[in-house]
Amino acid sequence: MTPHVWLAEANDAEDVARLIGGFRDWWGKDEPSDEVIRGTVGRLIDDPNTEYLLAAPAEGDEAGGVCQLRYRLSVWSGLGDCWLEDLYVDGSARRAGLGRALVEASFNRARARDCYRIELDVNEGNTDALTFYEALGFELEPKPPGRTLFIARKLDG
Repeated sequence: MTPHVWLAEANDAEDVARLIGGFRDWWGKDEPSDEVIRGTVGRLIDDPNTEYLLAAPAEGDEAGGVCQLRYRLSVWSGLGDCWLEDLYVDGSARRAGLGRALVEASFNRARARDCYRIELDVNEGNTDALTFYEALGFELEPKPPGRTLFIARKLDG
């Protein structure tokens, strides 16, 4: 059976928020709260530079997987980039091909928006995820002369 994948719309926001909350829980985190997740999903689902894809084992089944795609134009290529920001499949829906179906659908969504590449970050200790993404054609991209690090800073106020 082939999983059913669809582009989330406003009426799917609760399923998106439920699954993003499940991802937060999987990481063992307490924040953001369910209310913050619901509010943010509600804003992003209408953002033209953001898409959520949902997946279920079959059409009509409850969504068991989600991925968030963010789009931007790159000055380095003059083309679009797609950032696969989150991918999560609920434990009860794993091993049904939902993750693979979501990533493959994200390739199609990015191509439809003339994106040059699709990128993501993954925790280096999450070897299952690394293996999964590499099997789908992703490659680690250290930039010469060494490793590229993800760095961030929280802003005051």
